[in-house]
Amino acid sequence: MATMQQVAERAGVSIATVSFVVNGNKRVSADTRARVTAAMRELGYRNNVVARALASRRTRILALLFPVLEHRLGQTAMQFFTSAASRASELGYHLVLWPAAATAEDVRDLISGGLADGVVVMEVTMHDPRIAQLEAMDVPFVAIGRTAEPSAMSYVDIDFERTVEDALDHFAGLGHRRVGLVVEDLDGTAMAEYGPKVRTEAAFRASVAARGMYGTVVAAGASAEGGRRAAAALLEEDPAVTAAIIMKDDSNFGLVSGLTAAGRRVPEDVSVIAIVSSDGAGAATEPVLTTLNAPGPELGRLAVESLVERLEGGSVELTHALIPCAMHLAESTAPAPS
Repeated sequence: MATMQQVAERAGVSIATVSFVVNGNKRVSADTRARVTAAMRELGYRNNVVARALASRRTRILALLFPVLEHRLGQTAMQFFTSAASRASELGYHLVLWPAAATAEDVRDLISGGLADGVVVMEVTMHDPRIAQLEAMDVPFVAIGRTAEPSAMSYVDIDFERTVEDALDHFAGLGHRRVGLVVEDLDGTAMAEYGPKVRTEAAFRASVAARGMYGTVVAAGASAEGGRRAAAALLEEDPAVTAAIIMKDDSNFGLVSGLTAAGRRVPEDVSVIAIVSSDGAGAATEPVLTTLNAPGPELGRLAVESLVERLEGGSVELTHALIPCAMHLAESTAPAPS
């Protein structure tokens, strides 16, 4: 098994520097830490995690709170998680998924047990009890998402307002005036105040009104069948609709299928854009959907970097970062039918 001396030689640093990285008891530059952790991986160095935690009073574990019981871990969420885990490893930390229910009690049990040094919170609701509990316990955390009043917390998030504007700009440029929005049906669940849904719907309603467009919002249930039902509901609410925005990847196929079954061709009769999505999700539908791709890798990386900076005594300023989705044009949008 590799020794600390071998790691130091491979990384071109002193044994003391390797010890600082391993035990987290002294600040080390990001460059040096990256060299040391790379050498550890190359040599297969394994440190005694329990002994390290006892020596430093830190576990170098970050907990990612994701309420799997209330909300599935889909493709977009996995981008956040894998990016965050990779960046944590580069910085000498381990990121563990804590798939607990979204309650203050779960957070209290996790932190009071000393299992994690800091927390990344995902799937944030507008009045999230986990955030309130973390603030009450004075625990270092960063949220991937925002509450209704986010100014006093550190967060990184998708700029949903800008993303909606970009989708509507694209449709308006093609001459569309009647647009539908399909969001996930979360009424009656613990995720009813899910931030992305609330912010997207509010931004859509405000923007179509300001533009003098006609907007309709419908909710989709689970999977493709939910998308087909949403298509029927959209056409019932507005038979003259010519464009649709959907924020629910597992229902993309069903929405297009439902429109087609109702005699509406995509994109000749109804154009479709999937937002907070990905190229892969868009390619799973025929025709291939134009998408506004979620910045999962960037946000996962930023969240971990912000949290580690706080844990290691760096900047104490709150992180407030918003990144819009990036447009990927494909086959599902066209000029509005005359």
